[in-house]
Amino acid sequence: MSAPNPLVRDRDVEFLLYEVHDVLRLCKMPAFADHDRETFDLFLASAAKLSREQLYPLVREMDEQPPQLIDGRIHDHPKTGQAYASMVELGILTAGRPESVGGAQLPSCITTIAYLYLMAANAGASGYPLLTAGSAHLIESFGSEELKRTFMDRMYAGEWSGTMSLTEPQAGSSLGDLTSSATPIPGREGVYNIKGSKIFISGGDNQFLDNIVHLTLARRVGDPGGTRGISLFAVPRMRPGADGLEFNDVHTSQMIHKIGWKGLPSLGLSYGESDDCQGWIVGEPCKGLSYMFQMMNEARLLVGANATGSASAAYHESLAYARERTQGRRLNGSASAPGPVPIIEHPDVRRMLLRQKAIVEGCMSLLIMTASYADLATHAAEQAERERAKLILDILTPVTKTFAAERGFESCSLALQIHGGYGYSSEYLPELWLREQRLNSIHEGTTAIQSLDLLGRKVVAKGGQALMALSAELRADIEDARRCGVDEELCDTVKIELARATGLTQVLGGRGLGGDTIGMLAHSVDYLNLFANLIISWQWLRMAAAACRALAGNVDTQSTDYYRAKVEAARYWIRTDLADNARLAVLCESGEDSYLKVADAGW
Repeated sequence: MSAPNPLVRDRDVEFLLYEVHDVLRLCKMPAFADHDRETFDLFLASAAKLSREQLYPLVREMDEQPPQLIDGRIHDHPKTGQAYASMVELGILTAGRPESVGGAQLPSCITTIAYLYLMAANAGASGYPLLTAGSAHLIESFGSEELKRTFMDRMYAGEWSGTMSLTEPQAGSSLGDLTSSATPIPGREGVYNIKGSKIFISGGDNQFLDNIVHLTLARRVGDPGGTRGISLFAVPRMRPGADGLEFNDVHTSQMIHKIGWKGLPSLGLSYGESDDCQGWIVGEPCKGLSYMFQMMNEARLLVGANATGSASAAYHESLAYARERTQGRRLNGSASAPGPVPIIEHPDVRRMLLRQKAIVEGCMSLLIMTASYADLATHAAEQAERERAKLILDILTPVTKTFAAERGFESCSLALQIHGGYGYSSEYLPELWLREQRLNSIHEGTTAIQSLDLLGRKVVAKGGQALMALSAELRADIEDARRCGVDEELCDTVKIELARATGLTQVLGGRGLGGDTIGMLAHSVDYLNLFANLIISWQWLRMAAAACRALAGNVDTQSTDYYRAKVEAARYWIRTDLADNARLAVLCESGEDSYLKVADAGW
């Protein structure tokens, strides 16, 4: 009988945090000076314990018994409230926030890994604190002191939940086309009558808390069209009144029946059906979208964590299954094993397992790196260092979200394949993780939206300064890996592909500057895949370097096997996926346009 699924392997977390990324260096900053490895490990151990003992046992149950919409209200799974209370008790809502708002002021790279544990255990349940923390942070960053007292304090305390309320039925991701309106209420500064409809609002209603605060994008009457005229409003379901909370004319109009994340309902909301919905403006008028990008970027990193978590749980499940399941004979026909052998002895099963491992651990490393740049961008001592970290963070964010979502889906698919016919049975968990994973490439901006952001904005930011800063980091790590004893072949390959990526970026950026937008962006997804292959190769080069440093010391047999496996995984990724960049570069640079030439009638 195999041990319970660890969801995320603690040894890998330790290796990445302390041996690969040296996150303890952050403790030299004043913001994190009160922390050390002991506080980091204690928090992460608590998150792991909660995930394994409370959230994971609920994941199938919440999938099979999702919330229901009855008489205009969402009826949650009965154990959702206790799960939320346990996560609040863990301190996840304010773990990364300053002490001034009741937070623990932990680095983002630590809180992100805590979320990784929670999300690997139960994507639906962990979505509630993710959304609440992000929406409360918006009020903390941009709201008045009155709004902080009225809404933020209760949200951070776990008494009220929060959402991001952006999408409208007719507009989808095109936020500039929203029609929700805000009309000033005479005599009440900063308070508006809100009217409109939203859709796909995750966690938009529940009954385990007294209130839900929707951070809502709307346009004040008379403000410009497009994205320039969007403002941000805090719109509670229940508003404060003279005698306590009173209904604020926010209705749940429909429930979306999803293939995954079923514990977190996705809803349609209707504001102001009785012309009595009140919203409090957050920050300055017409800056709502720029404010909301704070929450969207935080959520993109955590969608990457969710995707990594599902892929990790699926990997450990398929690894345990492959060790136990006996089927077939060895290819070499060894007489020493005449009967069925564990399927992990079959070469193709080992290939699939190594691919899962390469995807999962590459994603984990990238999560920590991206979150570390977020810490530096906010807390580094020198302004120049903060600005440089922000440029690199902006480049890594769409990659961190999208690679984990797309390749995480592949990892879950491989887990199902390794389980064979049992894999697509609902009695086993791989099919659940496959369904859950599919949502991540859509959440917080589709793959295409992320690719347009990466190529159209981020890598060309400030005349290419962002890409130059990233390239300098990469080149330094290539030489460090070389000094540590990583194979010259691997180091040289990453160096060559870095040059290919930067050269391609210059070509495509030149087209954009020349007015050829289609020529620049038509293959943006191929560009994103190319770029992501390089970034994950960077992560594996760093891991191989750390493994080589460890192997140069005195390590026992078990540790030797652990570190050598890191080197083999690095070799696998760089030799297989990075090798695909030559093909992707040809597609991007040639502007292969077959799909642009198909006439409408030809489809």
